[in-house]
Amino acid sequence: MKQIILALAAIIATATAALAHSKAEETNPANRATVESVEAIELRFDDPMRVTAITLIGPDGELEITREIGLDPVTAFRAKPPENMPAGAYTVDWRGLSSDGHPMQGTFEFTVAN
Repeated sequence: MKQIILALAAIIATATAALAHSKAEETNPANRATVESVEAIELRFDDPMRVTAITLIGPDGELEITREIGLDPVTAFRAKPPENMPAGAYTVDWRGLSSDGHPMQGTFEFTVAN
């Protein structure tokens, strides 16, 4: 009986791990950080993620950013924002597909100081 319980526990633990989706573990700039300048927008995921869309919205509306990585699944995503971003509040919205094909999305905010 003890072996059956251990076997079931192992199956449940494995199934739970398999159902987990990628998530952004770290961003740069950090969420709610105040920075002097921004050289790159970076996202780090716990599992490979195919980032399908990323938007940077600043005090004057949406800004153009350049992806440094294509659409391949990655654990580290990087995009280049415009140079000399004006002071103010910024929001990054991203969407992607986790390695199991589920759509994921997230948002983080930061402020560029004067």
